[in-house]
Amino acid sequence: MRGDGANRMNKRRLAGAILALVMMGAIAYLGYLHWGGSGHNPSDEVLAQMPADASAVLYIDLDALRQSPFLAELYKWAPQPKADADYSQFLQSTGFNYERDLNRVSITLLNSGKDTILFAVAEGRFDREKISAYALQTGTRENHGGKEIFSVPQNGSARRIAFTFLRSDRIALTNGSNFEASLSAPHEDAESRAWRERFRRLAGAPVFAVVRQGAAAGTALSSQTPRGLQSPQLSALIDQLQWITAAGKPEGDHLRVVLEGEGAKDAPTRQLSEVLNGLLLLAQAGLSDQKMRQQLQPDVREAYLEILKSADVSLIDRRDTKSVRLMFDLTPKFLEAARAAMPIAPVAPQNKALPNKGTIRN
Repeated sequence: MRGDGANRMNKRRLAGAILALVMMGAIAYLGYLHWGGSGHNPSDEVLAQMPADASAVLYIDLDALRQSPFLAELYKWAPQPKADADYSQFLQSTGFNYERDLNRVSITLLNSGKDTILFAVAEGRFDREKISAYALQTGTRENHGGKEIFSVPQNGSARRIAFTFLRSDRIALTNGSNFEASLSAPHEDAESRAWRERFRRLAGAPVFAVVRQGAAAGTALSSQTPRGLQSPQLSALIDQLQWITAAGKPEGDHLRVVLEGEGAKDAPTRQLSEVLNGLLLLAQAGLSDQKMRQQLQPDVREAYLEILKSADVSLIDRRDTKSVRLMFDLTPKFLEAARAAMPIAPVAPQNKALPNKGTIRN
C-alpha cells in the first residue's frame, strides 16, 4: 500500500512538472533575436502608439496567422464560444467581423491604482460610417484636437469605452479617462526606447507579449497557480527579472514558442536556467517510468515527449542585461493530447531540491 501511494505521488509530481512547463509556455503567452528584421514592419506604426508607462503589451498579427496551418489546428482545438447577442447585433449593424476583418492589434495594459487601464490600437477593414452610427445609438461624440472621439457604455455599466479613428483602417480605444494623453505623439525618452528595443527583437513574430517588471510578476503568477503547482523558488526568481517576453511563430503545422526572462544581474538568470532544466529533466524521467507508461495513452505520452525533446534552455549576455531563454514547439499532437482530461494537480513538497544543472545534458 505504501508503494502504491509513492507511485501515485510520483505520477502527480511528474504531472506537475509537465503542467508547469506548459503553463510557462502560456505566460503566455520571448524574444527570438533571429526573428528581428530590418526595414519597415507592419507592427511598427501600431506599436508606436503604445504608452511608455505600460506594464504589458500584447501584439497579434491576424493577417500573418491566417496563413498558418497551425492556426487552423488551433481553431479546431479551441472551444467554440456561444454566439453573443450584443456581438451579433454589432456585426449585423457594422458589417465588421473580427475573424475576417481585423488585420493586427496591439493591446497595452497600464496600472492605475487598483484599476487596470486598457489601451488598444487596431488595424482592419472598418466601415467608419456604420460604426459611428452604431456607437451613437447608445453613446456620445465629441471633437478634440481635430479628432472625433466616441464614448459608449461598457456592458451596460457606468464605465465607458472611448474610441477614435486614427485613419480609415485604424482605430484606437481605451477604457481610461485620459484618452487624449494616450493619443499624443510618441515620446523619445529612455523608457520608450527600452520598449522599442524589445519590439524590434520580436518583430518577426506574429504574436508576442512584453511585460515590464513594475510589480512582482512571479508572486502574481504563483497566486493564480493551483496549489500543487506553486514553486516559491521559481516565483522569487521571476520577481528579480526586469522584463519578461513571449513570442510565437508558426512554422508549418507547429508553433515555435520562445520565452525569455531578462534582468540586470547574472545570478538570477543562471539560477532560473537551472530550475527550468530541472523541470525538463524531471518530466522526461517521469515519462519513461513504467507506471506512467501504463497510465498515459501512447499518443498523449508521445505528445508530451515531443514538446520536451524540442525544448531548449539557453543563457544570453547582452552586456547591460542577462537573459534566460526557453524555446519549444507546440504541435498538432499536443493540441490533440490537450483535449483529454488534464492529470490531477500534484500535492508535492514545496522545498524539494531540483536536480543540479551539472547533471543535465542539453
